[in-house]
Amino acid sequence: MEAGTQAVGGAPGARALGVRRRRWGEEAIRAALFVAAAISVVTTILIVVALLKESVPFFKDVGLDFFTQKEWSPLFSDPQFGVRSLVVGTFLVTGIAILVAIPIGLGSAIYLSEYAGQRVRRILKPALEILAGIPTVVYGFFALTVFTPFLKDIGTGVSTFNVLSAGLVMGVMLIPTVASISEDAMSAVPQDLRDGAYGLGASRLQVSTRVVVPAAVSGIIASYVLAISRAVGETMIVVIAAGLLAQLTFDPREQSQTMSAFIAATGIGDVPTGSIEYKTIFAVGLTLFCMTLVMNLIAIRLVRKFREEYE
Repeated sequence: MEAGTQAVGGAPGARALGVRRRRWGEEAIRAALFVAAAISVVTTILIVVALLKESVPFFKDVGLDFFTQKEWSPLFSDPQFGVRSLVVGTFLVTGIAILVAIPIGLGSAIYLSEYAGQRVRRILKPALEILAGIPTVVYGFFALTVFTPFLKDIGTGVSTFNVLSAGLVMGVMLIPTVASISEDAMSAVPQDLRDGAYGLGASRLQVSTRVVVPAAVSGIIASYVLAISRAVGETMIVVIAAGLLAQLTFDPREQSQTMSAFIAATGIGDVPTGSIEYKTIFAVGLTLFCMTLVMNLIAIRLVRKFREEYE
């Protein structure tokens, strides 16, 4: 049979089965998706290049003092370039936020996935996700004007600007991130696993915690990583509620400064372009980028290790 000449089923003029019609629409969509992916990669590369362009001369001038010194005062007459205080402040705020977001977010996800009915889920999940749409500057003023006075009233001894208030309110902001992604991962677990556990006499709590959560652990870990990455890079809450004093302290009742807060506060100031003070913005940004990159690489390995695939 000759393609294009012999009819299918013997009918003259019919198209041969082996001829493929070129689909221009699919090719255009494929090209558009490739461009979108390429833009993401190119943007990341350009960010790294911009950070390295100013950071390399900074590290040539400052050296390892950037990582070994305890004090951070690059804008003073006697500048000190110890980033440790900013790193400690960042992890302190992030740690408090995660202690709030992870248990409450995971508990909310378990309830929505395993306990709530369809009607309740349709109401609670959008209501919970409203928290994610509130501007972070509103969270910051809430922490400063409402939560900090409350902490003072109950005798915690916090200062006007403090890490504890910023971390707790940031944790509330991260609850929808953990809850929504974790609930989606739990909902993807096949019903057969639940039915099998119930058939063996397991209670709903046992099914939720010993069957569903382990089966959805890769998605749950992804929600944790996304929440931690967002907490590390959060700016407005810590600028408003935690203060701008860079000090090496592990007391959450005191004020401290995070890396993102320093970048925001210094970037809008009157720092001369090309000065050593100006280059600190890029050095801190590069450090923050590397920290986030390492966390995401670890998370990818964990997600791949615990991923469950179902047919």
